[in-house]
Amino acid sequence: METLALYLLLGACVGVVAGLFGVGGGLIIVPALLFIFHASGISAAVIMHLAIGTSLATIMVTSLSSVRAHHQHGAVLWPVFWRLAPGIVAGTLLGAYIVDQLPSTALRVIFGVFELLVAAQMGFGIKAAPHRQLPGWPGMSLAGIIIGKVSAIIGIGGGTLTVPFLVWCNTGIRQAVATSAACGLPIAIAGTIGFIITGWNAPQLPAWSTGYIYWPAFAGIALASVFFAPLGAKLAHTLPADKLKRYFAILLAFLGLRMLLFS
Repeated sequence: METLALYLLLGACVGVVAGLFGVGGGLIIVPALLFIFHASGISAAVIMHLAIGTSLATIMVTSLSSVRAHHQHGAVLWPVFWRLAPGIVAGTLLGAYIVDQLPSTALRVIFGVFELLVAAQMGFGIKAAPHRQLPGWPGMSLAGIIIGKVSAIIGIGGGTLTVPFLVWCNTGIRQAVATSAACGLPIAIAGTIGFIITGWNAPQLPAWSTGYIYWPAFAGIALASVFFAPLGAKLAHTLPADKLKRYFAILLAFLGLRMLLFS
């Protein structure tokens, strides 16, 4: 019961953060699940695989409501989405395979370094500058593969990669964020399928898991995040966004360092 309460609390935090900053929450979910799974006695051999896979599964739920809201405002560039989506799916499935081949320790270090980089980008306000137009199908496919692969290895919805790429290609920030939210759905769906398949016969998995997806954590996080995301969106219009981003960057830096020093 205490563990379920932790999953619900985590989902509430993720929902508020998603509403405030427009992110899927994987950068919080993965380290939080690592700590909860460790305290629950889940095997160290699969602990990161479960954290990453379950994080991707929860993004299926959070991204649906986000995409719906952006679509209603006409901000999603669907032609751009459809050019990125095939590469994203292929890259995400490839990322799931790579995760299955790596030990938890390596995955934890990769995640920690990535989180520190995101914290630095957010804390110092580093933004991509428009330099070119969107590439053709080969370039968009390659971009999708890279976004999908990295997102699957880290357990995120890809916003930290998709938004800068689209802005770099002269897409307005509002459309970039909305289109990125749409791209999070194929990442989450392909990631969930990929992590179920690659982890299907993995040893030492806990009960109530299918492959590398741990359903009790998924249920608690997904349920609470859906209810609390509107609160985050409401707060986004009343609180100082720049100051909040710096605080969030500090939290990410702490989590990144904690991941690197985890034992």
